[in-house]
This record gives sequence, C-alpha cells and structure tokens, in this order.
Amino acid sequence: MIIALIKSMRPKQWAKSVFIFTALIFDRKLLNQSAFLHTLAGAVLFSLVASAVYILNDIADLKADQNHPKKKQRPIASGKLPLPAAWTTALGLILISLYLAYLLSPEFCLICAIYLSLNLLYSSWLKHIPLVDVLILASFYVLRVEAGVNLIEVKRFSPWLYVVTSLFALFIGLGKRRAELVLQINNSGGSRPVLDGYSIGLLDQLINIVSGTTIMAYSLYTFSAPNLPENYSMMLTIPFVLYGIFRYLFLIQIGEGGAPEDIALTDRPLQASILLWSMSILLIFYLY
Repeated sequence: MIIALIKSMRPKQWAKSVFIFTALIFDRKLLNQSAFLHTLAGAVLFSLVASAVYILNDIADLKADQNHPKKKQRPIASGKLPLPAAWTTALGLILISLYLAYLLSPEFCLICAIYLSLNLLYSSWLKHIPLVDVLILASFYVLRVEAGVNLIEVKRFSPWLYVVTSLFALFIGLGKRRAELVLQINNSGGSRPVLDGYSIGLLDQLINIVSGTTIMAYSLYTFSAPNLPENYSMMLTIPFVLYGIFRYLFLIQIGEGGAPEDIALTDRPLQASILLWSMSILLIFYLY
C-alpha cells in the first residue's frame, strides 16, 4: 500500500517545482545559502500540495478511471490504495504543507492555497471548458514562479519572466492537448469531453502563435531586462531555447508530444538543450 500511495502522489510531477527556483537563479542568489534553503523547502512543500491534488483528482475520477484502458491501473482505481487511506493522506498533506508554508512565508502559503483552490476548480469544472483549460494549466506554472519570488528577497527579478513562463506553459499545454486528441482520434486513448471542443487544425494554429510569441518574448527579455549583463551576453542563450521549442514541435508532429514531464525525463536531445541552456545561464550570471 505504501508503494501504491507513492505512485498516487506522482513524484515525477515534482519536476515542475523547478519553476520555483526561477527567482533564486535569475535574481543571482543561487549561492546564497539562506535563500537557497528557503527555496528548496518551498519547492518540497509545493510538491506535497501538488501530490495532495493528484490524490484528490484520482478520488474524484474513480469511476471514469476504472473504465479507462490505462488509468484503471492507477492505485486508487485498481483498489491497491483504499479510499480511506487516500483521503487521509490527501488531507494530511494539505494541512501539514500549508502550515509549514505559512511558517516559511505567509505570502507563499497564500499562493499554495490559491494553487490548491484553482486545481480543485479545474478538476471539477474548468477542465471541461476548451481554451480555459490550457490557460488554467499555464497559470499553475506562473504560480510556481510567483511562489519562488515570495520565498526570498528579490531585487533583480524581471517581469519579463512571467510573460515567458506563461507563453511557454501555454505552448506545452497546447502540445499536450494535441497529442491527446491524436490518440483519441486513433482510438488508442480514452475519451476526454474537453477534446470535443478542439481540432487538430485549431491546435496547430494556436501552437504556431504561442511558439512564435514565446521565442519573441524570451528574445526581448535577453536584451531589454534591466538586470542583465550590459554586453547582451544573455542573447547567446536564445539558440538553446529555439532548439528546445523546435524539438518539442517535432515530437508533437510525430505523435510523441504527451506529458511534458515524461518527455523532459526521456528525450535526450531535449535534455541536452535544457542542460546547455542552464549551463549558459549559470556561466553568464555567476561566472561572468
């Protein structure tokens, strides 16, 4: 049952908490021990809140998951994790995480509460509304960035990063919807009501718009944000962003653009792009 509980918490999804470190890195406080520990603690607590949400979602979707060809293997749907244990764990994670989050920062706790509430609204209602569903998914990434901002004293964090994060998250969300729609059309995936409001053509148009504006917004950030090196060396990171976006577009077109966390953990070329981008950021910010 412990293994089933851990699976229900979806530890792979904790990779999304890396966005909480945005403020720490881009405000050049990665080497500040106090700021790093605060951000690390915040990332752990945010991940636990997210895990509680996943468990509650699985409880709410119990009947639907039991009739799904793949989701019926989930711990709660398969009966490996009893409902009482699932409820107790989810509520316990919420109470403990929010309490500890408040001790870290009342503002951070508020963002965690907003994230939790918005997730519950999404699961019960908003995920069934086309376009609104991907906008809400994108907001979850932005909330992670905002959570990181409220964990440390920020002096050089650029608002451009909120724009870039929003657009990038929309790009990922639309790509995921396209992959799900292709699976549904090919009868190799379960039916999701919200997908009836989409078409491949519409999603391709939206992906083209968002991918282009993401590249433009990031490019503008690299030479217009006030806290960057005056020699515009941040512009050297643009090629890595370009390749990462192009690679994800390629994966979408060949039918592999599914869950972004799975792609980030399995696709070697994309991992190389992320690694080189991260290294270039660290070199520019901390060794220049």
